[in-house]
Amino acid sequence: MIMNTFHLQIVTPDGLMFDGDAEKLLVRTTEGDVGIMSGHCDYVTPVDTGMAKVTTNGDVRTAGSGGLLNVKKGTVRLVASTFEWSEDIDVERALRAKEAAEKKIKEASDYEERAAEIKLKRALTRIRVGEEGH
Repeated sequence: MIMNTFHLQIVTPDGLMFDGDAEKLLVRTTEGDVGIMSGHCDYVTPVDTGMAKVTTNGDVRTAGSGGLLNVKKGTVRLVASTFEWSEDIDVERALRAKEAAEKKIKEASDYEERAAEIKLKRALTRIRVGEEGH
């Protein structure tokens, strides 16, 4: 069975992470999970820190991401503040970051607590994505 595809670009401050045809993109937006397939209407939304899944040639790759999603005239761009494929995640390092963020939350002022919560969410996402991909 041949699936319809769309052009997908995933860009981070570190450069182009993906540029090719995809069958499906699943991301966590600030309003919930969104699936993008060929023929999706034009659309823009912020992407929350969470798991992303990219399907190409029937294979699903998992990554951690956050940023902005833009669908325009059949081209999909994920401009991500962070984007890590599961196979690139060091789960042990993410576990240490999780523990450090949890400790910081307990000891922090309001501003520091919010920054630590963001770091904790990023670490939890990296752990989940890293463990799922292995």
